[in-house]
Amino acid sequence: MLRLHKYVLTQLLPSSSASASAISPLSRLISAAAPAVSPNPSCFAVEEYLVATCGLTRPQAAKASAKLSHLKSPAKPDAVLAFLAGLGLSGADVAALVAKDPQLLCAGVEKTLAPNVAGLTGLGLSPSEIARLVWLSRNSFRSRSIVSKLQYYLPLFGSSEHLLRAFKRNPYLLSSDLEGVVKPNVAYLHECGLGACDIAKLCISRPGLLVINPERFQDMVAYAENIGVPCGSGMFSHALHAVACFSKEEIAARVDYLKNTFMWTDAEVGIAVSKAPLILTRSKESLQRRSEFLISKSRSARRYSSRSSYALIRMLHRISLK
Repeated sequence: MLRLHKYVLTQLLPSSSASASAISPLSRLISAAAPAVSPNPSCFAVEEYLVATCGLTRPQAAKASAKLSHLKSPAKPDAVLAFLAGLGLSGADVAALVAKDPQLLCAGVEKTLAPNVAGLTGLGLSPSEIARLVWLSRNSFRSRSIVSKLQYYLPLFGSSEHLLRAFKRNPYLLSSDLEGVVKPNVAYLHECGLGACDIAKLCISRPGLLVINPERFQDMVAYAENIGVPCGSGMFSHALHAVACFSKEEIAARVDYLKNTFMWTDAEVGIAVSKAPLILTRSKESLQRRSEFLISKSRSARRYSSRSSYALIRMLHRISLK
């Protein structure tokens, strides 16, 4: 065990100053583990270990221990905790990770976790970025496929910061089917004429779109164009978001509601949707309040002109982006 702890530290903490900063939390983790270890391996108390060593609450530990009932000793969990401490994760971070993914404590440090860190370091991620990725990736970090997935995602998103922000919005990017779902969706966007920068912007703002079933995704792109928002438009990602939220019938009903509420012609509602597609996602109550506000600005409903309609469109556009 001591040799394994030494190996983890030498692999993850290149400088003496960094080592000094990590020894303290690591020592606390190992010393805290002592009370939970039983001299008889067959009597290893998993739930007590999770509370005393990992920092879980009693209810969390009771739930997590059901997935760790096969553990007969703290050897593997101790190694994982030492590894996570070496990455710089706090005790609270570790507790949250274990509560979400108890089986992380069963991951192999030398066979899986350490090679993953080495691979991610080779891709240019800093230690702090890797620590963030561990937190965001849930059970994906104990999969060897995480390195190859990031090898694809990094150039797609343009930077590690953009990628981590996308993972925060949609952690399922890491567990999604890269070959069967993500890559076909990106290829279709290329076919629609979007360049690398446009796709990167779309992925950063709406990362969840990438993991939609490809057939459904292609229908969404076509429908976004049908409501007046072409692929190259700056509003395209908002249009995709709008059509992803509702069926075609629901969107048609919302378009009719816009026409009736704001007294718009077909042309005016088309302009409104093309300039601010997220108005399709606003509630009827919200739209009604905006309508009453605009009409109240006129001395009578007869003065409600196309000019005021466009003023409302601009106002709704600003509101929908908040």
